[in-house]
Amino acid sequence: MSEAAVIKSPSTEGRFGHAMLKVEGLRRYFDVSAPWLNRVIGRQPRQILKAVDGIDFEIARGETFGLVGESGCGKSTVARLIVGLHGPTDGSITLEGRNIAGLTRRQMAPMRRRLQMIFQDPYASLNPRWRVRDIIAEPIRAFDLVSGDQAIATRVGELLTFVGLNPLDGEKFPHEFSGGQRQRISIARALASEPEFLVCDEPTSALDVSVQAQILNLMKDLQRELGLTYLFISHNLAVVYHISDRVGVMYLGKLVEVAPSKTLFTTPRHPYTRMLLDTIPDLDMTGRERMPVAGEVPNPITPPPGCSFHPRCPFANDRCRVEAPKALPVSGGATVACHGVEEGRVPSGPILAPPPKPDGVASVHG
Repeated sequence: MSEAAVIKSPSTEGRFGHAMLKVEGLRRYFDVSAPWLNRVIGRQPRQILKAVDGIDFEIARGETFGLVGESGCGKSTVARLIVGLHGPTDGSITLEGRNIAGLTRRQMAPMRRRLQMIFQDPYASLNPRWRVRDIIAEPIRAFDLVSGDQAIATRVGELLTFVGLNPLDGEKFPHEFSGGQRQRISIARALASEPEFLVCDEPTSALDVSVQAQILNLMKDLQRELGLTYLFISHNLAVVYHISDRVGVMYLGKLVEVAPSKTLFTTPRHPYTRMLLDTIPDLDMTGRERMPVAGEVPNPITPPPGCSFHPRCPFANDRCRVEAPKALPVSGGATVACHGVEEGRVPSGPILAPPPKPDGVASVHG
């Protein structure tokens, strides 16, 4: 194992069965250096951006695993690595026993039927020149799931009905729909290949609050009916709590804490997790003291040595500045990468109230 802090998730056996997706030592580095001649003239070194820097987690079949963190922490890069839009620099991504990391396009083709993605911006992910019927039919034709134009048209109508649209909507173009309707079309297209695993990269962030609730409830209904497994990425902590079974917290390309959703939101252990949760408005006016948000996210091209969070952490000491923390199991089925938690310097946090449920959203916690 490298010096980077690596979280090993608690076993997913039990409630959800065996791990469907296992990520181990996953890294993705981007070369963002200036052109060669500019570097030679300016005597500049190569610059490597460590978007994802050694993370481990597992997702069990039928589970929703939430991934949260500030902008630029590497969440969307993880999503793109899993579905094969980026190749990893190092590490493995195992789907049902097969390592899919770094597969060629031809080798990855049969796996794409089982692994689909719902993008953040539904309009940008839909071809504006195609009618909706053709957009949804493309995966059906690509994987040869149904033969004959009439059978394909029937299947497209079924998928549109399944996501709450009218089969006649297949004759329209994407620009003729609202944002929520376009996201339903994106979901229908993702379901067209009959996948088992969906990567949801902030699927509701561009939608109105009322429409968000409709899409989230639709996704939970589909999960129950089709047995889907989700990797759910979002900035909205309240949504993550109410839709996820377990949650991973990312900071500067690393996972700093992984825990069951209820445990993480009521008894957070890592100082960064606490800082994130303190951004949720205190609607009950409890008067609880909050940790101020200090500093800015460091540059991922030149991350700080030791624990990457130490420049912003109120509990940091000399060890934090030179030694990267390793994952430790703590109570409640959580794992935390923090020297302060290991040494007992970080006091046990207060029992927090779960975040308020967004209007109209059905919660997995009842």
